[in-house]
Amino acid sequence: MRSRRPLTFAFLLIVLAAVFLAAASARNRRPDSEQDLLDRIQREQNPVSKSKLELRLGRLKMQQALNAYGQGRIDQGKSLLDGYLDRVKSCWQTLKRSGRNAVKQPQGFRELDIALREDSRTLEDMSKRISYFDREPVEQTMQEMNQVHDEVLHALFPSLPAAPDKPAPAQPPKTGEKGES
Repeated sequence: MRSRRPLTFAFLLIVLAAVFLAAASARNRRPDSEQDLLDRIQREQNPVSKSKLELRLGRLKMQQALNAYGQGRIDQGKSLLDGYLDRVKSCWQTLKRSGRNAVKQPQGFRELDIALREDSRTLEDMSKRISYFDREPVEQTMQEMNQVHDEVLHALFPSLPAAPDKPAPAQPPKTGEKGES
């Protein structure tokens, strides 16, 4: 029983050191800056890594747009949403030009799909919080982003039918009772 104590103590020290190092590295990580991301995008040769960096820059722009709209700076918010959309389109173009098959090599494509779904919900929430008269840029961004998302989904799942340009009108549910028409 006595020989186990030194091993337990050593194990405890190792675990504490690992936790301390992980906490220190998390604290020292600085948030992304626009210039840093732009520099990294220019240097990056791997298309998947480059697309992920472009996506991070786009999401940074979206966060800045959210802040601008929240502070009533509508024109600045619109400009930032345009920057976000440019980055999303650039990310998609990078992946398309890479020559990768999204079905067999989905890295990058999957991340873009997930990010676009999350961003769609964020933009929907934003459009509900801002004035009706200021919603057009947000709705336009959502529309264009959804077009890109449809293309990404078609690349990932080519057997899916192409999304129609206009949704079909909603049909009332049939009740199935004989006396109703």
